[in-house]
Amino acid sequence: MAETAAHLVVRGGVQGVWFRASTQETAQRLGLAGWVRNRPDGTVEIHAEGPEAPLKELIQWCHQGPPLARVEAVDLEWVEPEGLTQFEIR
Repeated sequence: MAETAAHLVVRGGVQGVWFRASTQETAQRLGLAGWVRNRPDGTVEIHAEGPEAPLKELIQWCHQGPPLARVEAVDLEWVEPEGLTQFEIR
């Protein structure tokens, strides 16, 4: 069962640069569950849940993202876990 969860919105040049696939790969490597999706406004939205230490590592990664991304800001909100068991691209 997940311990905590984070909801993030990543702003900048973050669509069309493998951000979703890289987020999924990073989250899976860290043992996190959740999802990532592009939003119509050009941002990337992420819900991730699991132990606090790997969650914080993912959040830190989101401030840089994959090599082609230009992250300008990361909005973070701590939320209740949904009990997800895998990390998917939506």
